[in-house]
Amino acid sequence: MINKEHIQKKLAQVIYPGFTKSIVDFGFTKEVSVSEERVSILLDIPSSAPEIEAQLREEITKRVSFLGDFQIDITITKPKMPRETSSHGKNVLPNIQNFVMVSSGKGGVGKSTTTVNLAIALAQQGKRVGLLDADIYGPNIPRMMGIEGEQPIFLGKTIKPILAHDLKVMSIGSLVEQGASLIWKGAMVTQAIEQMLEDISWGNLDVLLFDMPPGTGDAQLALAQNLPVTSGICVTTPQKVALDDTIRSMDMFTQLHIPIAGIVENMSGFICPDSGKEYDIFGKGTTQPLADAYQTEVLGEIPIEPAIREGGDSGLPITVLAPNCETSKRYQAMARKLWKKLLEVNESGGVNNEAIQPTVF
Repeated sequence: MINKEHIQKKLAQVIYPGFTKSIVDFGFTKEVSVSEERVSILLDIPSSAPEIEAQLREEITKRVSFLGDFQIDITITKPKMPRETSSHGKNVLPNIQNFVMVSSGKGGVGKSTTTVNLAIALAQQGKRVGLLDADIYGPNIPRMMGIEGEQPIFLGKTIKPILAHDLKVMSIGSLVEQGASLIWKGAMVTQAIEQMLEDISWGNLDVLLFDMPPGTGDAQLALAQNLPVTSGICVTTPQKVALDDTIRSMDMFTQLHIPIAGIVENMSGFICPDSGKEYDIFGKGTTQPLADAYQTEVLGEIPIEPAIREGGDSGLPITVLAPNCETSKRYQAMARKLWKKLLEVNESGGVNNEAIQPTVF
């Protein structure tokens, strides 16, 4: 008499197409039930490609039918993918549910600070979160996450990410000598991004956030070609000179078919530590017209606050250092908005960015 354990052993031999791990290793086998005349198997896979489903059905049927003469019922559930994803169906990390690209048109606008605190806020809300520092030329995540000098663990051909503040974290800065300059041409950047995606053992995650280099270059393109990026976030500051570059970053999301989750207006006002009063020294609210033009929203307005700088320098981001302060509350609100957006993208089939026409301000 066969039992569930016998079936599980056979399913552990079914390799997910295009990878070296089985559907059991990936956690895609959700339910197995066995009766005298019937075996029922429920799978939840990340690919909507019909050829993947057909290949899995054939392989499972072949292996399980070896155990005896009974009916095999295979139910496969699949996510609703965006109308046209950035990767055109390619996904080198099928055990991760959502990918968020955090980008900026120019440097110095607080992109890394935003990515770190947004990731921590999502983890504080119960999500399984990973953070990949893809800023090849200026990897700041190790210092900001308090893992500077900490070496990752190599497991054969794969790398185990570093755990920090309930996140799984990896950075190019953790793989090279501290302070070393990375003088890389385009092809080398692309190869580095691809290797960091495939060689890191992330496990099962609800969301993986990418801290991208500023601009619209090779790193962004390499990421978009290897993963179906769920949503993109653009970080900017209120000044018009920053908004000019932000338009280019928003247009990049449009061209790469990446649904836009929203814009983060960083350095939006200054909170005086003595009085708690907020002053709009760089302006405020200037990103709303841009968000309207791209049919998205302003995820949050993050003020200048001394504790943000202190937390970033000390390896204790403000969401950890002062979780109840005004800025941390705004990051928490941003995380909730982002998660809602990710659910909408997965449910509705994405955003038709082709209908959006870039606007000049």
